[in-house]
Amino acid sequence: MGITYKKTGVDISEIKKSQIAIGKLIGSTHNLQKKAKMTHGFGHYAGIVEIPGGKLLATHTDGVGTKVIIANLMKKYDTIGIDCIAMNVNDIICIGATPISFVDYIAANKNNQKIFKQIVSGLVKGAKKSAMPIVGGETAIMPDLISGKGFGFDLAGMVVGILSKKEMVLGNKIKPNDVIIGIKSSGLHSNGYSLARKVLLSKYSVKDNIKGIGNLGSALLRPTEIYVKPVLEALKKCKINGLAHSLAVHLKNY
Repeated sequence: MGITYKKTGVDISEIKKSQIAIGKLIGSTHNLQKKAKMTHGFGHYAGIVEIPGGKLLATHTDGVGTKVIIANLMKKYDTIGIDCIAMNVNDIICIGATPISFVDYIAANKNNQKIFKQIVSGLVKGAKKSAMPIVGGETAIMPDLISGKGFGFDLAGMVVGILSKKEMVLGNKIKPNDVIIGIKSSGLHSNGYSLARKVLLSKYSVKDNIKGIGNLGSALLRPTEIYVKPVLEALKKCKINGLAHSLAVHLKNY
């Protein structure tokens, strides 16, 4: 057997066990707020609460993982923010929610105004493509915690979406003979980079040009597609029984 996720230090089966254990703890908080009744939570693409007036609010949080290492190797930071927006909004639209606000979190080993501006410029590009305001965020400088050569950082965010009960798509109406439609990706998006780096960078450099791919670093850093507009338009025009933002191991389920 070749290189696997487990051999890169990411054991998916063990992570699943941790998620199950965490889920049991999180479940104990679901009935704490009378003004926000939990309807669907841990384990789906977003947590959903019903608020006064019958509307539903959906929340989701995600990051860009070790794709930030590619940004560092390329010394190019103006697209990684697009990835952060995409990883959040692409998940929340899978339940039929319209993204309405976003907050970001940047943790770094040192302050670098020039790089921060590049990162945020990507966030802004992604937000504009999603028609969604960025309403706040947090920047934490933690040299004792964040490592990495040069500028080490991590990037994550949280999105809030809104929907009605009739707009909710949970996949429970999927049935035999339904048509499955796949939408083209722009590349690896923002998943699988621990494995991709292990396989590719053991043989190549991000500066190398590869036949059929071009510059490897540019290909790996290509921004994640944002599907908000086409998916929300399709939901208005078509009867859609389920949506999946297929990343990591998901394709094994088809």
